Amino acid sequence: MVIKYQAVKGVKDILPGEIEKWQFMEKTAREVFELYGFSEIRIPIFEMTAVFTRSIGETTDIVEKEMYTFPDRSGDSLTLRPEGTASVVRAYVEHNLYNPPSVVKLYYMGPMFRCERPQAGRYRQFYQIGVEVFGTENPEIDAEVIGMLLKYFEKLGLKELELQINSLGCDECRPKFREALLEFLKNKINLLCEDCQKRFERNPLRIFDCKSVSCHDATKEAPTIEGYRCDNCKSHFNSTINFLDKLNIPYVKNPKLVRGLDYYTKTAFEIISKGLGSQNAIAGGGRYDKLVEEFGGPPTPAFGFAIGVDRTATLIQPSVLTPQSPIPPVFIASLGERASQKSFELINNFRQNGIRAERDYEKGSLKSQLRKANKFGVRYTIIIGDNELDKGKAILRDMTGSQQEEIDIDIDKIVEIIAKKNSRQSLP
Repeated sequence: MVIKYQAVKGVKDILPGEIEKWQFMEKTAREVFELYGFSEIRIPIFEMTAVFTRSIGETTDIVEKEMYTFPDRSGDSLTLRPEGTASVVRAYVEHNLYNPPSVVKLYYMGPMFRCERPQAGRYRQFYQIGVEVFGTENPEIDAEVIGMLLKYFEKLGLKELELQINSLGCDECRPKFREALLEFLKNKINLLCEDCQKRFERNPLRIFDCKSVSCHDATKEAPTIEGYRCDNCKSHFNSTINFLDKLNIPYVKNPKLVRGLDYYTKTAFEIISKGLGSQNAIAGGGRYDKLVEEFGGPPTPAFGFAIGVDRTATLIQPSVLTPQSPIPPVFIASLGERASQKSFELINNFRQNGIRAERDYEKGSLKSQLRKANKFGVRYTIIIGDNELDKGKAILRDMTGSQQEEIDIDIDKIVEIIAKKNSRQSLP
């Protein structure tokens, strides 16, 4: 057989056997986030391109090289969303969610799109679960939301995680740090990779985030933001750390930690998994206190994070999954046309009573139907033939020991018998 079509490079199908992990992540996210007072928001998959170029920053790799941007029929430039925060901020401003003023907590989940080189755990269509908090600059929220994220990962059964945290400063102190970094790097430009040579003047902080060995070596002795934070940023960062201590959350201060998006200010963090290779960040985020104002809203401090679903799913062990589709407890095998009609009635009656049931729609031999019952992993099979119908009976077969008993064909009675047997089977 020749396969005519395959998925586009950099995207993938999420099949049964894997999708259960994704469903578990989404279900757990709703449970944990709503416990902390968050409400779900669903944002469009595409936006006006300016939503992302204005917020993410025109000199970032995402905007320069990775966005899927196209004109619509009216000539407007649209972009498939490469991340969620900008869209949530746009919705927050557009729908006046700041009026009346209060802390607003939102979470979202869904696909994002970046035209980057596909590699392990990184796809051109990838999935994120994220949260955003608007309306407070209190460092308590920074620590509380980070604590919520770690609680979420704990519910997923993830271990060997590390919280790395930094403060990126603000408009007052970051320009001084930038000047010092440029001064340090100006004689090391030739040691930087091609991308970082382009970043040198426009976005030098991103050099810290480069995975190139040469760039890593060139910045070993580079100045860090620690020596340049203003008093306000120092106080905010110290308070965030103190609140993490109160929550007994371990962390690593990483003064070279930066984020790939320009809107971050003050707190920035990542959650690192020791079970992954070089691409080991499974979540990251921080504070972006100026972005709402840049979108035309009132001055509104904000904090959030995003989880990489694709990468996180690889860390989830099957043993922690709550079955989303329980093994069907009943299979109905029918022999003959009248028996098939009765099976149709019976299987739908089971489902109406909350009992999952399956049957062979191809009406094969009894032997082949019993093989299918075993493949489904059912405990009980009901066998109905025209001869049984004439007597008003059916055969109930226990598939674990091949024991059989004759029962009345009355549908309500059969449902009652299976429900009772199912109940006894579930007892510890």
